[in-house]
Amino acid sequence: MWDAWAAFDSTAKGAVVDELATAANIGEARNEAISFAAYRILTARFAKSPGANETLGLLAAKMAQLGYDLNFSEQTGDSPAALGNRIAAAMLAFGSLDGSNEANGYVNKFYKPSNPPLLPAFPGNPKIVDPNLWQPLALKYNIDQAGNPLPTGVVPFLSPEWGTCAPFALDPTDLTVYTSKASDNYWVYHDPGPPPQLGGLGDLEYKEGFEKVLEWSSFLDPTDGVTLDISPGARGNNTLGTNDGNGRLANPATGEPYVPQVVPAGDYYRVLAEFWADGPDSETPPGHWFVLANYVSDHPSFVKRYEGQGEPMDPLEWDVKLYFTLAGAVHDSAVTAWGIKGWYDYIRPISALRYMGDLGQRTDKFGVSYDPNGVALVPGRVELVTQASIAKNQRHEHLAGKNNVNIGKIAVRAWRGPDFIKNPAIDTAGVAWILLENWWPYQRPTFVTPPFAGYVSGHSTFSRAAATVMTRFTGSEFFPGGMGVFKAPRNEFLVFEEGPSVDVTLQWATYYDAADECSLSRIYGGIHPRADDIPGRLAGAVIGADAYEMAKTYFVGSK
Repeated sequence: MWDAWAAFDSTAKGAVVDELATAANIGEARNEAISFAAYRILTARFAKSPGANETLGLLAAKMAQLGYDLNFSEQTGDSPAALGNRIAAAMLAFGSLDGSNEANGYVNKFYKPSNPPLLPAFPGNPKIVDPNLWQPLALKYNIDQAGNPLPTGVVPFLSPEWGTCAPFALDPTDLTVYTSKASDNYWVYHDPGPPPQLGGLGDLEYKEGFEKVLEWSSFLDPTDGVTLDISPGARGNNTLGTNDGNGRLANPATGEPYVPQVVPAGDYYRVLAEFWADGPDSETPPGHWFVLANYVSDHPSFVKRYEGQGEPMDPLEWDVKLYFTLAGAVHDSAVTAWGIKGWYDYIRPISALRYMGDLGQRTDKFGVSYDPNGVALVPGRVELVTQASIAKNQRHEHLAGKNNVNIGKIAVRAWRGPDFIKNPAIDTAGVAWILLENWWPYQRPTFVTPPFAGYVSGHSTFSRAAATVMTRFTGSEFFPGGMGVFKAPRNEFLVFEEGPSVDVTLQWATYYDAADECSLSRIYGGIHPRADDIPGRLAGAVIGADAYEMAKTYFVGSK
């Protein structure tokens, strides 16, 4: 879309196809060239997607509505349609050779997991070999992040070699190339160094980080009586790489204090986890920020001034330039995050916590089930199952097992998991005492955990990069009107289970606040520990700034 727009501007430069075109009516010619370029790309990219027939039909209908002949496939000549077809063909050809291994269906060329699969439907994690490394999952029913049903069995690591994919603005000086024992090269941009290692550097951070995921799982109960003010007056305004903010005194657009919004904490945390989850049936994490960009651009009080200055920009120019910049930022975020994921190959919470639970407790050296790599005991939240605790009407009575076999195991108060949800439209699993060996993230049972390593968080990287672009492009870190909102209606919004129990409106003063909330949502969802989050935020801040500056060079023709 950018290259088609830029072809009719004597200053701007195309990113893949840099042509100079003329037309009697520039506006109509741009519309036609952009439409053909977008149509060809979309039909190629989504030909094998879920619901492809419906999607392709809608695309064809849109072309017909616009008055374009979608059967016109010529790539030569000066017509806007030919230009659009030519641009799409060049982009698709570029993608086939960009290091993504598209020709072979994006399959991994050399990566192999070190751990045998975890079967989440069965207790514990008895077969794991290295608790510092990623572990694939074997699911009875599996749906990938694009919504594709997959065959029963092990879900492979998605894109561990993506660091070699051609970037938009990543600089070679930020690249480290690592060579594995098998002589395979992993490309890592913005290398954050290794994550915490159990039994190595960062041992305590490893344990406490995953235990924090377990603790936050216990917060997903809307009936526990805990409430929270989730307005921008109480939350957000963090320093980069921290969660130290306590909100803002006033909305800069109105000069008035933000109105408090007090809701059950468990509802807020569940809405967070699902709003930002971006699993099947979603725009995916990078696409989520295009939805937010649309929200900003379409806001009735927003004026489309580039960097907040000068005359309002033509709406098409605004959209194309914003999408181009944002796309460059999230693409580089993917190259960076998945390069790091592939090389460091870090474990996910479901694998780490079940492993630690199998070992036992690390609090009482002289007590039952002691292991220095087990979980810390916390009265009322992480406890041993004992003869006393399984007695009639006691808190662990239901956990005793046949012949009291579970005495000595670890019990935790946490979200109970999908086994307690028969119908997500009316059932709520809730929080209660379960065995740690049966712990699940707050996710669908057909998805459980994204099929790739945790370190670093893609959500954190994408979101901080996108928030940086939105701030720079609009000229303000604040959403229009000083607050962005998303409404989650009572008992309508949640998909994993029924809820929320009250209407919840997510509110963000700034793009950075939204990005930080996205990062935290992954801990509530049981997907990441803090160690995955913060390095992603830090990398995203640099990536977003660099992508923004690179995009500007195309706008002014200096690239």
